[in-house]
Amino acid sequence: MRIGLLGTGPWARAAYAPALAGHGSLDFTGVWGRRPEAAAELAGEYGVRAYDDVDALLGDVDAVAVALPPLVQAELAVRAATAGRHLLLDKPLAIGVAEGRAVVEATERARVASVVFFTTRFQQEPEAWIGEQAAATGWFTAQAHWLGSLFAGAGPATDSPWRREKGALWDVGPHALSVLLPVLGDVRRVAAAVHGPVDTVHLVLEHAGGASSTVALSLTAPPAAAGAEVELRGEAGVTLLPRSAEGAVPALTRAADALVEAARTGRAHPCDAAFGLRVTEILAEAETVLGKDVR
Repeated sequence: MRIGLLGTGPWARAAYAPALAGHGSLDFTGVWGRRPEAAAELAGEYGVRAYDDVDALLGDVDAVAVALPPLVQAELAVRAATAGRHLLLDKPLAIGVAEGRAVVEATERARVASVVFFTTRFQQEPEAWIGEQAAATGWFTAQAHWLGSLFAGAGPATDSPWRREKGALWDVGPHALSVLLPVLGDVRRVAAAVHGPVDTVHLVLEHAGGASSTVALSLTAPPAAAGAEVELRGEAGVTLLPRSAEGAVPALTRAADALVEAARTGRAHPCDAAFGLRVTEILAEAETVLGKDVR
């Protein structure tokens, strides 16, 4: 499968480009970016073509990987799907529900495969644990803490305009939901959402399976308090999401495996664009509830 990369930022360089270049079933064909000089530099590192025109890249590939801010990603994903290209996307799928729905509708019309890269879902130990807990019954409640200290110092993520604007809800909220939904079922209602310090938010979710969950999200936690934890409690007892020592590249390689398989078989992956849309819908509902919280 010939695949092109849309995006030249830190995430494209650190994860996407090496994962695509090292994948045995992919032919990493070229790079397009909003800054042509950055596309030329990244393409040169991997010996692939730099494209000035995104449609020219779409004409030369079977699939695209998108490492761009969500507002840009949604628009280009629709464009790529309409051209008949399979999609390896990043979370969140989109910031707005309408934009996310447009991506899903484009993939359905074109009958192309899609996979959204929720990192935890493609790490070996966590994904195996999620599968085991999803097969169990009798879950009563869950607690999830996804606390980062992203803005504690200087760095590429610190300078990310969309992260500064949308905060933890949209940046790490998708990670927490990607773990909770397959185990506890869809979110029937965001029962409560309140602000904490800086960008921190606390959510209470009611799930279709009858369980409830509480979620704490932050990008501004003290470094010593940062970390991601999910605890489930139910008839089987108490269990914790296992930590993974894997970095982003091996996980992204598995996401690419999933895209290749979905394109080959025509069977949707659990983390497809439709799942990405559902996560977007829940986050948008939480944002609405947060808007009613007066501090």
